[in-house]
Amino acid sequence: MPSLNVSFSEEEMEGVRAAAAAEGKSLKQYVHDLGVREMHRKQFVAGAITWADRLRSEFDEAFPEEIPPSRRIDGAAAA
Repeated sequence: MPSLNVSFSEEEMEGVRAAAAAEGKSLKQYVHDLGVREMHRKQFVAGAITWADRLRSEFDEAFPEEIPPSRRIDGAAAA
């Protein structure tokens, strides 16, 4: 099974140890779970964007009083 050595400063390591302890996990399990969780988060966000893009025109028709397409920046509301 592949593995990875990761370097931390003393301050960073102290924070990682505290976070792992707070979750009741070993350092190894905590760092593993962070990577996997981030991968799943990115997959979820990509899927949500695809879903929103697919339904955007339907939403615009159903809720014309909401932010019009011309005021959106890359699919998001302009600030």
